[in-house]
Amino acid sequence: MLDTDLATQLSSLLEKLQHPITLAAALDEGEASSELNALLEQIAEMSPKISRAALDEADVRRPSFAIRRDGSDIEVRFAAIPLGHEFTSLVLALLHVGRHPPKLPEDSIARIQALEGELRFETYFSQSCQNCPDVVQALNTLAALNPRIRHVAID
Repeated sequence: MLDTDLATQLSSLLEKLQHPITLAAALDEGEASSELNALLEQIAEMSPKISRAALDEADVRRPSFAIRRDGSDIEVRFAAIPLGHEFTSLVLALLHVGRHPPKLPEDSIARIQALEGELRFETYFSQSCQNCPDVVQALNTLAALNPRIRHVAID
């Protein structure tokens, strides 16, 4: 799925994972599910800190997947195959859920972690939107830092 150069770069970035993560996929019989499964399998093979699972929720979009921090309630979801300019959003979500620290000031991280209440965000993006990656990455970072925040990026 990923070309050799991109796979090599991603593999070296995944060495920064500090905590195990699981890629949990909700798939169907369609071509997009097949492509997503291939991408997730390729990513999982790049690091011993990444495992695969099924996302067995009845009301979840298909195809979609969650990046979950093992042993916690932290997760980020994509109802998309995040390639193209959303690939960076995928990479950062993998790293942040895996506890590689985001490039934010400590006081900002503390404020995000202190947010109370259950917050749910759904972001619709398109490959032609130039602002979408920034929004997706910001909301993914919030979700990776606070288990009461959920974000789904939807194509």
